[in-house]
Amino acid sequence: MTSEKILEVKDLSVNFKGRGGYFGRRQEDVRALSSVSFSLAKGHTLAVIGESGSGKTTLMRSILGLMPAASGSVELFGRPVGEMRGEERLAARRRCGYVLQDPYSSLPPTLTVRDAVMEPWKVARGNGRETRAEAGERADAILSEMKLPEELWNARVRYSLSGGQRQRVAVARALILEPELLLCDEPTAMQDVSTRGEVLEVLRRRVERGMSMIIVTHDLLLARRGASSGIVLRKGEVVDEGETADLLEHPAHEYTKALVAALPKLR
Repeated sequence: MTSEKILEVKDLSVNFKGRGGYFGRRQEDVRALSSVSFSLAKGHTLAVIGESGSGKTTLMRSILGLMPAASGSVELFGRPVGEMRGEERLAARRRCGYVLQDPYSSLPPTLTVRDAVMEPWKVARGNGRETRAEAGERADAILSEMKLPEELWNARVRYSLSGGQRQRVAVARALILEPELLLCDEPTAMQDVSTRGEVLEVLRRRVERGMSMIIVTHDLLLARRGASSGIVLRKGEVVDEGETADLLEHPAHEYTKALVAALPKLR
């Protein structure tokens, strides 16, 4: 496996600006991330583990330059994200895929399933006849791979899909441009046991072909199955890190131990 580094986060801190309060007093800024550091090589996977509000989604948005850093830096494909402008930033983002946590708000509701998956390809490559045909072929292949029933392909997203089906469409939509880095925010939260395995298998095949991936989750078992290494976030700080198997079997921090203790066990 190559060791080419495609992402490096160094001492990243992110603040949320405080709002105006009573009597003209401005509330203090809220520290969302504090001195977060990690790196990711090509063809590797990383799980970002933590409870709601720990800063996981903020970290994903910061990697893409959607949230500014208060301090520290993010280097994506060898370039500081904070220094990217215009076409360079757009080109870097097109090399990435992003599966948002909520497939109800992230998918275009008026499009059909097939058109929703085709849309990123047409936006990136243009909307000519040949581009539309190629986008359609790619969408059909990915939807088949995601095992979404063919009778739903021409159905409207708004009316016809369950939460789990929407989530599979969101993953297909993120994969159509063959991203070099895929950011997945709780990509299987709405799947049942059988379809969760199918989604992870699709992602695993992409990683075997060289895609790098970050999976955001609060589920340590999913982290172990979907990623080779992980970091544990608590209140915006990395409190534990290592191979995901070690995080499960030999947690170092008290918070990680509490997460492991909360896992369901057969008795």
